[in-house]
Parts: sequence; C-alpha cells; structure tokens
Amino acid sequence: MPLTLTLTEGVIPIDSEKEAVAQLSTTMLEYHGLADNSMTPNIIATIHVLPKSATLSGGEEFSGVWVDWTVPSFAFPEKENQIAYFKEATDIIQNLSGGKQPRGNIYVQCSQSNWCMDF
Repeated sequence: MPLTLTLTEGVIPIDSEKEAVAQLSTTMLEYHGLADNSMTPNIIATIHVLPKSATLSGGEEFSGVWVDWTVPSFAFPEKENQIAYFKEATDIIQNLSGGKQPRGNIYVQCSQSNWCMDF
C-alpha cells in the first residue's frame, strides 16, 4: 500500500521525515487491525521535500504537507475510521513540526485503486 508524503522544506526537521512515514504507516495498520503482522512490508513510501517556491496556495508560496495513500478497496471501508485516521495523521505531522505547521495546511487523502502487482 503506497504512501506518498510530500512536504515543504522545513515543515518538519529533516531527520524526522522517516519517523513521519513510520508513524503514519503504523497508525494506518492499527486502524485496520493489522499492526504487528505480515502486512508491514506491504507499506511502501516515498518522501518528496519541495522548496517553498514549489508549494503554492492561491498562487502564493506557503508551507504545506500532503499525506496521500493509494490503497485497495478494502482499506478505510468505514467513514468514521477514515476520519479518525485523518485526524491522527494530522496530529502526527503537527507534533513532528513542533506545533508550528497549521492544521489547515496538512492535507490527508486516501485514493482507492486496483492493486498493481510486481511479478
């Protein structure tokens, strides 16, 4: 299940980016009752750190964070589960930013898609 974490440079300390992925991944698995099992290796992630000049809101530079999951159709089946995860993911990023990143500039989404398998 791919996770793409995109953030403006400086939102969280550079040494915290892998920690963000770890916490976001663990939390997602916990919400699905899959923590501490064989699903962990199926969480893959990419981290994209962009300069402030490349992150825009209304055409103006700003500091943002995008947490984007691409998951199979069985993930986040209940809206309450999805909302609770999105809140917790926002908390994770805000905590790693030392409370400096506005909650309104942290975007969490889940795109459901068909699995792509590597054979």
